[in-house]
Amino acid sequence: MSMWKKIGDRETGRLCTNRFANYVRSSRVSSLSLSNYKDIVSAHRGSVNSLQVDLTEGRYLLSGASDASAAVYDIQQATDFEGSGLVAKHRPLFVVDKRHEHGHKYAVSSAIWYPIDTGVFITGSYDHFINVWDTNTTQVAVNFKMPGKVYRTAMSSLSMSHMLIAAGTEDVQVRLCDIASGAFAHTLSGHRDGVMTVEWSTSSEWVLMTGGCDGAIRFWDIRRAGCYRVLDQSQSQLGRRPPLLQRATVNKASTSKSSSAGQSSSMKTRTPQRKIANGNVSKQFPISRLPAQAKGSMRQRLHPGLLSSQDRATAHYGAVTGLKVTEDGMYLLSAGSDSRLRLWDVESGFNTLVNFETVRLQTSKMIQLATTQDSSLVFVPCMTAVKAFDVWSGKTSLIFRGHYENVNCCWFSSQDQELYTGGNDRQILVWSPSKSFVEEGKDTRKGQVHSVDEDNWSD
Repeated sequence: MSMWKKIGDRETGRLCTNRFANYVRSSRVSSLSLSNYKDIVSAHRGSVNSLQVDLTEGRYLLSGASDASAAVYDIQQATDFEGSGLVAKHRPLFVVDKRHEHGHKYAVSSAIWYPIDTGVFITGSYDHFINVWDTNTTQVAVNFKMPGKVYRTAMSSLSMSHMLIAAGTEDVQVRLCDIASGAFAHTLSGHRDGVMTVEWSTSSEWVLMTGGCDGAIRFWDIRRAGCYRVLDQSQSQLGRRPPLLQRATVNKASTSKSSSAGQSSSMKTRTPQRKIANGNVSKQFPISRLPAQAKGSMRQRLHPGLLSSQDRATAHYGAVTGLKVTEDGMYLLSAGSDSRLRLWDVESGFNTLVNFETVRLQTSKMIQLATTQDSSLVFVPCMTAVKAFDVWSGKTSLIFRGHYENVNCCWFSSQDQELYTGGNDRQILVWSPSKSFVEEGKDTRKGQVHSVDEDNWSD
C-alpha cells in the first residue's frame, strides 16, 4: 500500500522523481534474498574468483575460476526453464578453458569486460598471462606476459583517451598494458611486495589506486612519475565530509578570518624603518624569518610519495586484499588480511574511522567488494557469507548465507538491483529482490480498480 501511496505522491508532484526512484531502489535492495526464480548453472569445476556484469547493456555476466576457465552468461534471457516454468535456468553462452588453444593453464584470478563494448573481455591468470579475448570468435586478440602471477586487472570506465589495463601481480611493480599497441605503457614502482588489487578512480580516468601485500594503498596519476599519495591509517577524520555548500561557507569564513588576522599581525610586526643621512629610508629585511618560510614552502612542494615517513605508511596491518571506490569517486573502501574494513576520504586521504561491525575476512586471497548505486551499502565476502554494511555507520544491514564454502567475489547489478556471488563451492548464486511487495501492490491496486468500476452486471 505504501508503494502505491508513493506513486500517487509522485504523480501529484508531492514527491520528486529522483526521490521516488531512490525509494524503489532501496526497497528492492532491502528485500534481497536467494532467488527462487533465477538460477545460474555454473560451468566451473573450481572456485569462482571473479564476477562482472557488462557496463554497457547490463546483460552479460562474466566469471573466472581457478580451473583456468572463464564463462559468459546471459542473465536476462534464460536458456531453459524448470519447475513448470517458474525457475529460469541461465546456462553459459560459451566457456574458454584449458582445452582452448590459447586458454590459460592455471587459475583465472580476474575476468573483466571492456568498459564500452561487450565484444572484448580480459582475463588474468596465475600462468603469468593477461589475455584480451574477442567475444564473438572466442579467440585471443592480444596477450601480455607478466613477471609473476596475475592477481587483479582493471580498466577505467571513464577513459576517453587510453586503453590501459592496470595489472597487479606478485611482482612489486604495477604494469599498465596498452591494448592498442600490445605493449607495456607504464611501470609504476613504489610497493615493497606483490600488488593484490587495483582500482581506477570513478571521477578521473588518470587516477589509479593500488593495494599491496606490504599493507600500503597508493594513489597514482599515470601522467606523471611516482605515486602522489600513500594512505596512512593513523591520519584520520571523523565521518563524512560536510556538504559542498556548507564547506564553501566554512572555508570562506575561515579565509576571511585568517586574512584579517594576517593583516593585523603584519601591522603589529612591521619593523621600524631607519632614516639615513640623505633622508632616504633604508630597507629592512626580516632575515631571520626567511629560512623558516622557505623551508615550509619546500616541504609543501615535496611529492608526498617521496617523503620517507609517508612513503612507508600503511593502510592495513596485513596485505590489502580488496579495494572499491564509491560511485561518486569521493570515498574508497579497503579490505585487509587483518580482517579490517576501512573507509577513506579520497580528497584528503584520511581514514574516516567508520567502525564496521564484526568483519571476518579471508587472509590469503584477494576478495572482490561491491557497492550499491547510491553507495549506501557495501557488500563484503565474509568467509562463507556475504555481509552488507551501511557505508557511513558501519552497521550490518543484511547477511546473505547460501554458499557452502568461502565466498571470493560479488557483483551488484544496479540495473536490476541484483547481487551475484561466487565462492569456493564453485557456485554462482543470484540474490534478487523479493517480488512479494510488488505482487501485493498489484493485487491491492487491482482490487481497488474493480471496486470503483464495478457495476450490477459485472462478474
